[in-house]
Amino acid sequence: MFDSGYGGLTVMRAVLDQLPHESVAYFGDTARAPYGPRPIAQTRELALECLDRLVDHGVKALVIACNTASAAVLHDARERYDVPVIEVIRPAVRRAASATRNGRIGVISTVGTHQSGAYLDAFAAAPHLDVVSTPCPRFVEFVERGITGGSELVAVAHTYLDPLREQGVDTLVLGCTHYPLLAAVITYVMGDGITLVSSAEETAKDVYRVLADADLLRPDGLPPPDHGFTTTGDPDEFRRLAARFLGVGSRLGPVFTAPLHLGVEGPE
Repeated sequence: MFDSGYGGLTVMRAVLDQLPHESVAYFGDTARAPYGPRPIAQTRELALECLDRLVDHGVKALVIACNTASAAVLHDARERYDVPVIEVIRPAVRRAASATRNGRIGVISTVGTHQSGAYLDAFAAAPHLDVVSTPCPRFVEFVERGITGGSELVAVAHTYLDPLREQGVDTLVLGCTHYPLLAAVITYVMGDGITLVSSAEETAKDVYRVLADADLLRPDGLPPPDHGFTTTGDPDEFRRLAARFLGVGSRLGPVFTAPLHLGVEGPE
């Protein structure tokens, strides 16, 4: 499982809930996060380097647990690797399309995912739906600071979400893997009638389906699974934030470091 940073751990949490017998190797490119402001070509280069590391590790399937990377690299990854590749965009789109009652769907995401048009492209197969995409860049900042409530966050949420509410959106796709941690404030601002679609939860269902269809589920009777975590950044910071995202500290296994050498230090 790969993400540019920490948000993909919400996908891992959902996968562990739904497939508790599977072992997961998580790779977070935290030293070069965020990917959102980067050009698509640069994101593709960074993501493929990290995915190569996981494939070299001998994984049986890849999960691109990052909306920005999914938009940039999915087609390349499926051509490049001989293992199934699951991403976070199409599972959420399918769920939102089936959940909406009035045909008005909102998508909130990072700037990079918004500018890629990946969600709007995925919804193109359902032209009867009215889809509005809105970037919410500060949400990631709040989550990684451990802020999931309070007046400042609520004010920012109103700025992002009020236009969607005014347009009558009844289903909202959380198009960034950080956003499930803000579900309470998002529901508060959008109202109880909103249906939230978590790309993390829908991706976990897709992981189960893909593994089952390919007869790749881990056999019964094996010892408890091991989980490993690799970061390109500070392992102590990773461990602190990973415990928050996963929700249960005991799920954390060893945290390894993997310096990368593309010479790209920050967004251009």
